[in-house]
Amino acid sequence: MRYEVKAVLSGQGTVKLELEANSEEEARLQVIEQGGMVLSVKRSFTGFTFKSKTTFPLVHFSQELLSLLTAGLSLVESIETLVDKEQDAGIRKVIQDLLARLYEGITFSSALEEYPHAFPALYISTVRASERTGDLPEALTRFISYQTQMDSVRKTLVGASIYPVLLLTVGLLVSMFLLVFVVPKFSAIYDDIGSDLPWLSVLLIQWGQFVHERGGELAVIAIALFSAIFYGITRPKFKAYAMRQLWRIPAIGENMRVYQLARFYKTLGMLQRGGIPITQALDMVSGLLQPHFRPSVEAAAKHIREGKTISSAMEMEGLTTAVGNRMLRVGERTGLMGDMMERIGNFHDEEIARWVEWTTKLIEPILMAVIGIVIGGIIILMYMPIFDLAGSIN
Repeated sequence: MRYEVKAVLSGQGTVKLELEANSEEEARLQVIEQGGMVLSVKRSFTGFTFKSKTTFPLVHFSQELLSLLTAGLSLVESIETLVDKEQDAGIRKVIQDLLARLYEGITFSSALEEYPHAFPALYISTVRASERTGDLPEALTRFISYQTQMDSVRKTLVGASIYPVLLLTVGLLVSMFLLVFVVPKFSAIYDDIGSDLPWLSVLLIQWGQFVHERGGELAVIAIALFSAIFYGITRPKFKAYAMRQLWRIPAIGENMRVYQLARFYKTLGMLQRGGIPITQALDMVSGLLQPHFRPSVEAAAKHIREGKTISSAMEMEGLTTAVGNRMLRVGERTGLMGDMMERIGNFHDEEIARWVEWTTKLIEPILMAVIGIVIGGIIILMYMPIFDLAGSIN
């Protein structure tokens, strides 16, 4: 539950805080622990709101923790420092609870396990592996590098899709405006000459008359239809179905497969470099992939347990490309399998980046041409009766 607390904090004066707590008393205690004096506490409204829940900044937390550890502070001292500097109440509570668990004598990885919403399984496993070697800074460095690369690829894909989606949305809105508001005005003018027009103009005018006469009913139907469509596309079953259909398109499906393999090998490489056995790493990575990949990952892990090489197991289950398979064999010969897997992931990332750039350059002019033809066609059909009338007068 969220509570709004008005309090006096040292050096800040009177402030308003939003705290996560199980009760009003717990909210008061959180402020008192910060050295503050509580003035009032009230329950926050938890209905519909546009304000999203604060997510735990895992990469930022790891970077700050790494800096403190590298500076010579112990793990407990580093966490204490992070608690002192954190201003966000929700994030501060998570770090405080981690510190309390460390005071109790449990390991850092066990403390992290109690907060799965903030610390993913990969992060916990990386920290646990570092506890065997005593090199937590190196583990944090590997995870930060891995997460930064994954975020970079994700931002590239999202950034490349923004302009085409925006262009398509604007084109659809303009077309809807013309069909719903402009065409009905023209249709009222062209009632008497509709029979002498091209059939497309007649059809457009009839649509305008229909909107003019049944506008209210059409609006209700449109709202219901859009609500049903929005509800449907937000369902997990629809998303899974749409994803399966995309995978069946050769050009798109193959590149989606390469993107999945890039994530797969980057994650495996990070875990391998952290000292986690390959079969255990495969079990951990399978949850990050699309569902139809997971049986192949489980089968590959089984082949490796039976004594097959990593490269042959991956090749048998279709979890590699021609280039990736050759690089895996090199890794088996040199013993640097973790580094080689990360290189495979980077190679596939570059391949995906080139494909995204090429696809974006191709789609944008096609969308502009299609939208221009649609909007221009509607306008020409609306003005066709005027051209016809001018010709008859001449």
